[in-house]
Amino acid sequence: MREPDRIIRLKTVLSRTGLSRSTIYRKIAEGTFPAQLKISTNGTGWHESDINRWIADPVSWRPKRQCDEGR
Repeated sequence: MREPDRIIRLKTVLSRTGLSRSTIYRKIAEGTFPAQLKISTNGTGWHESDINRWIADPVSWRPKRQCDEGR
């Protein structure tokens, strides 16, 4: 059985990617970075696997299509 995908917060995403906060949100708007998930009223996070996929190949990263997701 697969281990569950962790949710990581912005501080972790910033340190793992080396990008600035404004660059991350600009890339989300452009569709070239994984979008965040709403995890509470005031909180968001990212699936760690999505960030790992982006880090592995940031130039050709594209969002997974709904039918491609195994979650």
